[in-house]
Amino acid sequence: MQFLIGFLLSGTFSLLAWRARALSASGAWAATLCGGLIFGAGGWAWAALLLAFFISSSALSRLFRRHKLALNEKFSKGSRRDWAQVGANGGLGALLAVSLAIGLALPTGLWPGPTWLWAAYAGAIAAVNADTWATEIGVLSRSAPRLITNGRVVERGTSGALTLLGSAAALAGAALIALLAALLSPAGFALALVGAVTAGGLAGSLFDSLLGATLQAIYHCPACQKETEQHPTHRCGSATSRRRGWPWVNNEVVNFLCSMMGAAVAALLWGLFQ
Repeated sequence: MQFLIGFLLSGTFSLLAWRARALSASGAWAATLCGGLIFGAGGWAWAALLLAFFISSSALSRLFRRHKLALNEKFSKGSRRDWAQVGANGGLGALLAVSLAIGLALPTGLWPGPTWLWAAYAGAIAAVNADTWATEIGVLSRSAPRLITNGRVVERGTSGALTLLGSAAALAGAALIALLAALLSPAGFALALVGAVTAGGLAGSLFDSLLGATLQAIYHCPACQKETEQHPTHRCGSATSRRRGWPWVNNEVVNFLCSMMGAAVAALLWGLFQ
């Protein structure tokens, strides 16, 4: 019954998000699936973290959309999330929620406990929230962004670049999810969980930047003479050619790996703190 309620609620919310142009049609279907699995397996607490990420990140995307117009040539996609973006940000969370359901159905000791999975899940959501906040708020920075690998000043919107404002936003985004995770924790509120999830979220965001500066596929538009994530054609219509990175490492792959890093760091630190 809980799964049925989960899919009904997530479907309703996804429909509203689609009508608000926060999700594409494919994104709405993917959000219904991820949200249904997370709510069905984890309940209200698990769904609350996902909603906190989606609502806050969508609000920031809409609030600062005007400031990102000049950078649209660099990003592979717009502010409306499609199925790939939803899966990259929420897919690991759905897998962890299903793992929770499997663990509760097995004898004790054969599967990770609910508190460990909760820390991993919170870390994954904290990481994608931190990364989104860093991107959406970082564009407001007056200081020039610098590449995470060598500190070189680069253009705004360059993958792998950091600003002080963006880094502070990432910390705030991770801390928001961490505080909510501690308040809703099945083991009760613990400052150690706040620290573990915040650290996991920030680590995931920094890992995202590192991948963006090294392994993510970045292309070049010969007509605009600009670097971009867009391929096979730029928004101007010109064909783009790969300048660096691995062809299969796109923004969605980077985001999924970001969530994995957040989950791993949060779970590891939580295990050490206990």
